[in-house]
Amino acid sequence: MKTVVIIGAGPAGITAAKELANKQSEYRIILLEESNEIGGISRTIKINDNRMDIGGHRFFSKDERVMQWWRDIMPVQGKPSFDDKLLGREKTFSPDGPDPEVEDNVFLVRDRVSRIYFLNRFFDYPISLKPRTFINMGFTRTMKSGFTYLGAVVHKREEKSLEDLYINRFGRELYSMFFEGYTEKLWGRHPSQIDPSWGKQRVKGISVTEVVRNALGSISGKKKSNETSLIESFNYPKFGPGQLWEKACEEAQSMGVTLIKNAKVVGLTKDGNKLSSVKYIKDGEEISVDADIVMSSMPVKDLVSSMEFDVPENIRRIAQGLPYRDFVTIGLLVDKLNLKNETDMKTLGNIVPDCWIYVQDTGVKLGRIQVFNNWSPYLVKDPMNTVWLGLEYFCAENDDFWNMSDEEAARFAIDELVKMGVITSKDNVLDFHRERVKKAYPAYFDTYSEMPALVDYLNGFENLYCIGRNGQHRYNNMDHSMATAFEAVNAIENETKDKTAIWNVNTEQEYHEEKKI
Repeated sequence: MKTVVIIGAGPAGITAAKELANKQSEYRIILLEESNEIGGISRTIKINDNRMDIGGHRFFSKDERVMQWWRDIMPVQGKPSFDDKLLGREKTFSPDGPDPEVEDNVFLVRDRVSRIYFLNRFFDYPISLKPRTFINMGFTRTMKSGFTYLGAVVHKREEKSLEDLYINRFGRELYSMFFEGYTEKLWGRHPSQIDPSWGKQRVKGISVTEVVRNALGSISGKKKSNETSLIESFNYPKFGPGQLWEKACEEAQSMGVTLIKNAKVVGLTKDGNKLSSVKYIKDGEEISVDADIVMSSMPVKDLVSSMEFDVPENIRRIAQGLPYRDFVTIGLLVDKLNLKNETDMKTLGNIVPDCWIYVQDTGVKLGRIQVFNNWSPYLVKDPMNTVWLGLEYFCAENDDFWNMSDEEAARFAIDELVKMGVITSKDNVLDFHRERVKKAYPAYFDTYSEMPALVDYLNGFENLYCIGRNGQHRYNNMDHSMATAFEAVNAIENETKDKTAIWNVNTEQEYHEEKKI
């Protein structure tokens, strides 16, 4: 029986553990998690009977393996029964929906509504061709947007930076309005200093052309775009993403996986071109476990620094120089919003229908607002009379914002919401909670351009498989992280030394190339 040590109990680590556990007679699986929680940034935190989703997680993928994996763990409930129950109406289920006796362990079908708050007005995200968009922009901005986009179509820039990519796809005016300031908030760097790879992964096939295609499809009744940024609905666990990952981890443990929490990996040893042991600290004690196979979703920087053997100086330099962006979510429970629901969408309490509100205003530090009521009303103790918000801030570990006390951070966030007109005053706030996440976003500058050399070095260890967002230093979505685990398990089972398929997840050209009409 081979011993497999999996580092990190986030989506990639849990997926790998559960997949390998299906071959339980072949593997002894140890899942190490540094914190006391599982799910990574996909966990759900409970605060005074309200639940917080760290970062927001839509359960949608173009990868059917991922969709089926999710459905196998948690069935999908018929729409709109989740709101029916809260409103006291008779419960309804779709023909293929779950049995009422297990209705807590279900996916809800949610409307995807994300908008941009800019100039004290709401814009669709991604930008749509609705009349309201042009009214909000005004005649001058609309004309400039059209002409600069046409200019970008005729004169393509060489895409040396993220700025080049955005201007090529949207034109300079739309770039300046909706991408430049927000991107700098997110990364702490101007888009001209960021590698375009990030935009290719996140924007993928989205452009003005694709937005037009989607609008025409809506008018004609034809199939709309399946680009992730343009989907109109998604699945979501009734009690937040952590509900699914906790259930998945429980299933993995029932199949023999050993989960060890509060286990910080501090050392790796090798024998030839294979890693031979993993050392971790738990309760102040250093423990070493021999490993036949190592699957790592820990940050690449930390993985290399844990190697207790000679590592080429250049490799250590690249790993040490890899940048990250850290993340703070401040949950605010308020009695009401100072924003009117001017859409035709019905919501509990008639609040705005947004899951996310992107804040383009460079006069505030706030980057994005989650309205948890709209992700799932079950995240909120009293969704009819209170609104549970998640205010997302991007920062650097140990900077001034990171080092604020919980109370200072809450006051800062409240003042910004009042300044923006989202709430009237601090008297609207009933409760708050601050959550900090280290290395939430692998960044695409500094030594990132030298990643190929680092990947080659890591691939040189026959029994090491790097998976997940931080494990590959790639801004993967949840489904991409799972896909890296699928590919790694496949490589292990087939005893192949070629790890190309693992590293190729979320890089395929079909995702990058703009679709033509």
